[in-house]
Amino acid sequence: MTIKENLFEPLLNKKVYESGQIKSFPADTVILNINSYIQSIPIVLSGSIRVIRTDEEGREILLYYIKPGESCIMSFLGGIHNDTSKIKAIVEEDVELLLIPVNKASEWIKEFPEWTDFIFNLYQKRFEELLEVVNAVAFQKLDVRLLHLLNQKSSLYHTKEIAITHHQLADELGVSRETISRILKQMENEKLISLSRNKISLM
Repeated sequence: MTIKENLFEPLLNKKVYESGQIKSFPADTVILNINSYIQSIPIVLSGSIRVIRTDEEGREILLYYIKPGESCIMSFLGGIHNDTSKIKAIVEEDVELLLIPVNKASEWIKEFPEWTDFIFNLYQKRFEELLEVVNAVAFQKLDVRLLHLLNQKSSLYHTKEIAITHHQLADELGVSRETISRILKQMENEKLISLSRNKISLM
């Protein structure tokens, strides 16, 4: 999915594209790592990014996806406070980004109410998504979480055939590959999915 260049009203839109830099990154590129300093705020123009949290032992859990027309509120908050990143951002599917300098993103809060609304709306959306993650980890069974993740990816890619390994799914859900394989086989027996090599098809 790709968005057009009219992200905002004309004046702010002009500032955004004049100040920002457009860059493209292939899938699986790490564009922001934990403990890195944040130099720019990314706005996704096409493609998508997954944002994850990693613990000291290297285990990961998916927090949310950044889609076209959206940005990363974690990057924004860390950038304006000159703090290091608390998350890891990885390109989910080939992405085109508009990279906004941190100082400009901070200045525009005072200058453009529309930019402030954009940031607050993002904050609310990400907060709700993080609550869903907490709720899922605390209260939902793993098979429900796995099916939800597969549906998320299906929506991102606009297809019911998802090219992904059991290991990748395990990483995003923070569990073992063996556990994911067992649940996927169970879901296949229940006719919810169809399994093939490095591919899962939703029924």
